Order: sequence, then structure tokens, then C-alpha cells
Amino acid sequence: MQKIKEYLSEQYVGLLNSYAMVFFSRDRFFAWILLLVTFFDPVAGAGGLIGVLVSNIAAEIMGFSRFNIRSGFYGFNSLLTGLGIGLYYQFTPVLVILIVFASLLTLFLAVALEGVIGKYALPYLTLPFLISFWMVTLAARYYTELDISERGIYQINELYSLGGQYMVAVNEWFGALTLAPSLVTYFKSLSAILFQYHLLTGMLVAIGLLYYSRIAFLLSLVGFYSAYLFYSLIGANFNELNYSFIGFNYILTAIAIGGFFIVSSRTSFLWVILLTPLISIMVTSTSVLLGNFQLSTYSLPFNIIVLLFLYTLKFREKSISGLKAVAIQEYSPEKNLYTAQNNALRFPAGSYFPIGLPVLGEWTVTQGHSGEFTHREGWSHAWDFEITDDKGAAFMNKGLVAGDYYCYGKPVTAPADGWVEEILDNIADNEIGQVNLNQNWGNTIVIRHNDRLFTKLCHLKKGSIKVEKGQRISKGEVIALCGNSGRSPVPHLHFQVQQTPFIGSLTIDYPISQYIVNAKERPELISYARPRKGDKISSLPHNSSLQNALNFIPGQLIEFKVDDEQGTAQNIRWEVMVDLYNHTYLFCSKSGSKAYFSGSDDLIYFTWFEGSRKSLLFAFYLGAYKVAKGYSRNLVIRDVYPAKISGSNFRQLLQDFAAPFYMFTRNQFELCYCSMNDELAQSGILLKSKTLRYYGKKAKAIAEFEFEITNNRVEKFIARFGNKQSIATRYDKNTA
Repeated sequence: MQKIKEYLSEQYVGLLNSYAMVFFSRDRFFAWILLLVTFFDPVAGAGGLIGVLVSNIAAEIMGFSRFNIRSGFYGFNSLLTGLGIGLYYQFTPVLVILIVFASLLTLFLAVALEGVIGKYALPYLTLPFLISFWMVTLAARYYTELDISERGIYQINELYSLGGQYMVAVNEWFGALTLAPSLVTYFKSLSAILFQYHLLTGMLVAIGLLYYSRIAFLLSLVGFYSAYLFYSLIGANFNELNYSFIGFNYILTAIAIGGFFIVSSRTSFLWVILLTPLISIMVTSTSVLLGNFQLSTYSLPFNIIVLLFLYTLKFREKSISGLKAVAIQEYSPEKNLYTAQNNALRFPAGSYFPIGLPVLGEWTVTQGHSGEFTHREGWSHAWDFEITDDKGAAFMNKGLVAGDYYCYGKPVTAPADGWVEEILDNIADNEIGQVNLNQNWGNTIVIRHNDRLFTKLCHLKKGSIKVEKGQRISKGEVIALCGNSGRSPVPHLHFQVQQTPFIGSLTIDYPISQYIVNAKERPELISYARPRKGDKISSLPHNSSLQNALNFIPGQLIEFKVDDEQGTAQNIRWEVMVDLYNHTYLFCSKSGSKAYFSGSDDLIYFTWFEGSRKSLLFAFYLGAYKVAKGYSRNLVIRDVYPAKISGSNFRQLLQDFAAPFYMFTRNQFELCYCSMNDELAQSGILLKSKTLRYYGKKAKAIAEFEFEITNNRVEKFIARFGNKQSIATRYDKNTA
């Protein structure tokens, strides 16, 4: 019985997604609207439904991808095939048989094209429907048991039989509306995507499209009215869009290019407009060619233009920021855009290999990039580090000898794992104020991290180097002591990143992965940035309790007992899982939600969320959005959320419309390391975080969170959304 329920549930999801996928969506409400309007013509609606069911069930029986079935990838082309056949022919048992086998043909074409076109990372769009429907249309001319449909000739009678006098009155009301001819054609073009030709159908589809995506709705208008203006400009017959109902080619192309396959932006909207003449050429030329066979062009222009555009983008020598392909498809132009924006802000470093600070404790940047004394031209991307006291002095006493300087003789560590590439360790330290220009770099270590990434540490103390050439070293390992050799008037450490293994190599502009800036107000963790002159910086101190609590291992089970303000309690269970693409996530069995995360030895951060936003897991995703695995009292971590993290409101709807052009809202994450009760055990840690929403410069807290880290785990988690509070306490069955 359970297996039957699971099977029916999968078929239900696959059915709805097949309808929504016609508009590149997975929204179920929109899917229900599309499903219902197809039954404005009952035979066509039944044909579409049969097409989806046959295709999905056959795909299941034949062992095709269950993910593709659930996603509607195999069903939506068969839906269009069934709708088209059901519309053009009278209902007979033969028609049902024809729809069944036409749907199978469409399925096979979809799978075949998935292999042929998919190897170029391109979608097959509605090509399976086009090929199948044209073949059936040509073959059906020789099937004597099929009759061309006469539905639509006596429309009033058909409406009366469908819904009585009420349906007739509704149709007359819509017919009496005084709408601009172009707007009428727009609505009819929307309805024509589903082989419907009613104004009411188009309006309902437009409402569903607006609910599903404000950007997609806006793109549909831009695509259609770009065509309208182009037809007026070149003197073409705009009625072609009306009587042939092929205006949907402009709408589908606009949504596909403007926000589905390409991240929505000013540039993507511009290309929607620029592609309009090409679609027009395709519409007219293919109509003439196919007219010789008495076939309609249907969605062929949309397929050709979208595939050509996406394919040619693969040959670009450089990527344009405003024309970026969607990396992770979320089946919503808004989500695609907000995720891309969020990733660009959170991870500007891209795939940089993590290079940390080469020192222990707090040091001061006394010369940064493009410095005042050296660090010029090809060697501009470097840092000089010294230790300073509370007054900013780098030495005690009078600073006349190297030993007076706080940094002299202090440990220098490996900034990352690697191999010792080059060593120089026989140069004497200078007297204060003197420099050795002949041996400019002084005692030096060059470390190779990968084939094109090296770091260099210079002005080391003579005889202090503790490693050998070719030796494998680990991040944080002490490799030498800070000195005053080479072109160094006072003790300091010179540090740079380079692409070649030589001691005199030019620098490259490369960020430090994680470091703390110890500002006067409170310390702040900075990720993948470049320390500036005057910054007092340090590495994140190790904390074993946080390391263990935030070390989520695949297969690990995490259980909480959750109490709310009403006094109700429930047990919540999460499991750490890994998907096919090696993405790790927390899975909540109760809500079916997933919180994807990534991390390193230094920190853990969540990347995206799927599922119920009322679940405890969503609150945890917000509250633990980015957490360092080290402790420093009053340390602050800031990060940015995606632009939409909660339910829609009027401002959010406005932001959705404006998002491709301007962002006036943003959501910020802030985490503070408040206290640690047990310094010896590095336990009893209290963390507090909050979610802030900014409208311009005004901030509003929309959620607050607390974490108690004890016994090497998250012992308690408190989430507050306004007046609502949930308290989650770690739950163990063995001790309950």
C-alpha cells in the first residue's frame, strides 16, 4: 500500500509539473490553472491529460529517469501533442488510440533528443512535440476514421453544454470588454500556447503567470510588444499574430532568454528586444515553407532562435556579467536572479584556493597593496606585517635594536598546505635603519600550493628556517621566524602571492581567505578580501567544541525536541545527506525540507534552501547562515541572504518587477560570539544571530536566533520571528 501511495504521489507531481513546464515553471498553483483551462475544450483537455499520463507511465515502465518524470521533462511535450490532436479532430475511440501512440512517439523523441542535443548542454524545448505532431497531422490525412473537428463553429452551443447559461453570459461579458486590439491579441497568444483561442483563457493564464513570476510576466509583455512595435515599424501585417495565433513565439522566447536560461538583467531584456526581428523572420519564412505541406509553424521559430542563441553563447571568449547563463536551475526567473546575485556577493573569489595569514596572533598591516615605499609596479600586490601595541608602536624601549621590535623572532607559519619550493637562509639581519639592497628579499621561503600558485615570505631571521626544500608542509605549521634581512630597515614580514616559483617573481592580486579585523568597536571576520594598511588582523582561533558541533558528517542524525509558545512539543529529526552532485545538505524528514551547506576547517556556510519556510530547518538555515569554527569574544560575522527569504508582500512584489534593473531591498545576516563559560574545555558557547531586511538604508530585524554549544554539539537552538518563538533542545532517545 505504501509503495502504491508513493507511486501515485510521484505521478501526481509529474502530471502537474508537465503542465507548468510549458512555461518553464514548477509552480503547482499555476499548473492547476493551466490544467483547468485546457478543459475549456473538453476533448482537447482530455487529449492533453491522456498524453501526459501515457508518456509518464511509459517512461516509468521503461525505466527512464524518475527525476525527469517527476520534473515534467517527458510529459510536457506529450501534453502539447495530446492537446493539438484533441483540438483538431472529432472525438472517437480512434482518436484516443491515436493520442496514446502519438504520446509514445513524443516520449521517444524527447529521450532521443535529450541524448543528441543534451550532449551540447542544450534543452530540447518543444522539438519532440513539433516533430510528432507534424508526422501525425500528415499521416492522419489518410486515416478515414478520423474527422476534422467542427468545434468552435457553434461556440455558443458548446459553451451552453459546458456550463449552461452562466458560461454563455460570462463569454458575452468578456466579448463586450473594450480592450486595445494589441492586448486582446496578447491574451489570445497566451491561450494559443495551450491550443485555446479564448480571451478568458488568456486572462487566466496571464494571472497564473503573474502569480508564478513577476519577471516572467513582464518578459511576456516585453517580448510581445517588441513584436507589435517591430511589425508596425516594418509595415508587416500585425493581424498575422491574431488570426494565426503564433504570437506566443515571442512570449516564450522572451521568458526563455530573459530569465530562465539566462540570468535576468538589463542585458537579457535588451536581447529579448534584439531577437524580435529574428523571430519575425523565422515566423514568416517557416510559415511559407511549411505552408506548402499545409502545416503550421507552431513553436518552431521559438525553438530555432532560443537554441541558436544559447549555442552561440558557448563560443564566447569572455563572459559578460549581464549575460550570464543560469548555473543552478531553480525554475523561476526571480530565484535564478536572486541566487546568482547572492552568490556573486557571497563568493566573489570564485574558485580561489584558500590562502590564510602566515602569522600567529594579532599583527598590523604596515604596508598594503601599491604601498608608499616598495610594493610598486609588478610587485604591488603584497603586504608587510608587524606587531604593534595599543598605542600603535612597533617596538619597546627606543627601538634601536632588532630585539626591541615586537615581531622580531616571532613564528611565521605556512599560509596553506603545500611544498617548499625555494629557500634562502644565509643572509644576516640588518641593524636598525640599514638595508641590504644587494640581497633585496633577504632570507626567503617560496611555497608551492599548486601548479600556478605560490606564496613567498621574506626578510626572515637568519638560521631560523625550520623546513627543507621539497618538504611537504601543512597550513599553520611554523616554518621560520620573523627577521630583518634584505631590504628591511626594521623587522617585518613581507608576504605575497605569485604564479611562478622564483624568489624575484612578480606578484598577483590574490585575496586572503579568512581573517579577523580587530576594529575598536568589535572584531569582524572577513572572507576572501585584501587587508588594508592599518588593519589589525589575526587568524581565527581554533575551538574544538565548535569544530565538533559544526562538523556535519553524511549519515549523521540530529534530533531536537521543539516547544512553541502554545505549549505543544514535537520531535524533529534531521539527517546529513549527499546528493548525486556531492552537495551536502540537512534533510528534515517531517517537512521534506533541505538546507544545503558547504564548509572548510575554518567555517560552515549554507548555500540554498528548498522546502517549507515554516520549518525549524529553515530557521536553522537563517540563523546559522555562516558560522566560523573558532571562537573570539564579540566577534561579528556578516553575510548577505538572497533577496527573497520570506513570504511575498507588496514591497517584495515591487522588487520582483524591478530586480533585473535595480535592487532597493537587501537581507543581511549578522552573528555575534557572545560568551564562552568554560575556557578550559572551550565549551558553553553562546552565539546570537539575526536576520535584517534593508529598504534603502533603513533596517528591520525580521528574525533573531540563539545557539548554545555544549558537549561538542548544538545543545539548544532558539528562533524568534516577531512574537513567535520556538525552542529546540537536543534530544537523545537513550537519555529521554
